[in-house]
Amino acid sequence: MNSITIQPAVSVNGEIVVPGDKSISHRSIMLGAIANGVTTVRGFLRGEDNMSTMHAFRAMGVEIHDDGETISISGRGLRGLQEPADVLDCGNSGTTIRLITGLLSGQSFFSVVTGDQYLRKRPMKRIVEPLSLMGACINGRNGGTLAPLAIRGGSLHGISYQSPVSSAQIKSSLMLAGLYADGETSITEPSLSRDHSERMFRLFGASLNLHDKGVTVRGGVELTAQEVTVPGDISSAAFFMVAALITPHSELLIRNVGVNPSRTGVIDILQAMGGNIQLVDEREVSGEPVADILVCTSRLKGIAISGSVVPRAIDEFPAVCIAAARAEGITTIRDARELRVKETDRIIAMAENLGRLGITVTETEDGMDITGSEQLNGGTVDSRGDHRIAMSLSVAALVASRGITVTDIDCVATSFPSFYPLLEKVASR
Repeated sequence: MNSITIQPAVSVNGEIVVPGDKSISHRSIMLGAIANGVTTVRGFLRGEDNMSTMHAFRAMGVEIHDDGETISISGRGLRGLQEPADVLDCGNSGTTIRLITGLLSGQSFFSVVTGDQYLRKRPMKRIVEPLSLMGACINGRNGGTLAPLAIRGGSLHGISYQSPVSSAQIKSSLMLAGLYADGETSITEPSLSRDHSERMFRLFGASLNLHDKGVTVRGGVELTAQEVTVPGDISSAAFFMVAALITPHSELLIRNVGVNPSRTGVIDILQAMGGNIQLVDEREVSGEPVADILVCTSRLKGIAISGSVVPRAIDEFPAVCIAAARAEGITTIRDARELRVKETDRIIAMAENLGRLGITVTETEDGMDITGSEQLNGGTVDSRGDHRIAMSLSVAALVASRGITVTDIDCVATSFPSFYPLLEKVASR
């Protein structure tokens, strides 16, 4: 278990490029593997989570070549995957295990998926239940609600499913299963979750219809290989946006970031708090909106965060909590119960760690109230093995009274292997 001590900074300045979008990288491997032809992917995020997806498809007979710059995927078509000879290890990646379970539900072979100690605690009923309604046979621990999951796929039929929560993982899992189902599979959400799957399905030629708060996929349509350029991950950019906002005398340009409207909730939240954030040179790449993001030091104020913006920023809330800790007044977060079933319970993790730094936090069932302060104490904080908790607390150290030691930082490699060198590059001391 490695730890790191981050010292306060006097400013955050410069120009950076963050790694490729994790969500898009996952999906490029999955759709490329079941398409016809060779898909090329540039900007692929080589974090541990995405490598888990790559290893899983290699284990099912997909030839994937990585020359360090470009990923080439020799697609096998919808029905070309092979039965894996061993259990598919998804590591720490909730996206891998949930999406691949949907895809495996449509195969004619037997497979088993599992993950590390953290992933094996995460809830799987949310995908097992609707996939079973489609005709998949899925067994697992605790009545099929926890991994490992054993999947006997085969003859699926389309369903209309009303998801109880807004989750791109649930939606995408059912969309992938829907590619193999007879008829149409329709998924509706309380509010729209991120739409990377919809955009990439359309890019690869799937039969797709969007409707109010949902999507419908028609089964049996073959996909065609594509050239995919992955933009920078806004979830990774969020840590540096907050760093520049809260550290005095800062101006930071983050180039080539994906600004998909279903993911820009963090920008909306930080701007509502008074953050000086500008989108520069907006454009479209491989069906995804992209821009450079210019961020300057700002005086932030506490706001109320709830409703439809929450699923659009769900992964960025640990970083938002750091901004709230430095904002004037109280920031209230509600409708964010989903934070309790991430890599760790992020509500508890952020409340306890901010408390160690001298910030008053009141935890609620679906969020928290954070009273901002001009003073953050130094000390030791615990990431709980959660990459986003670790990176957020590292950003907090830039404005603490003294150094902050963050424990268990190996998890950062799951999504942002270059985070600490990049943070050191832009932080002046």
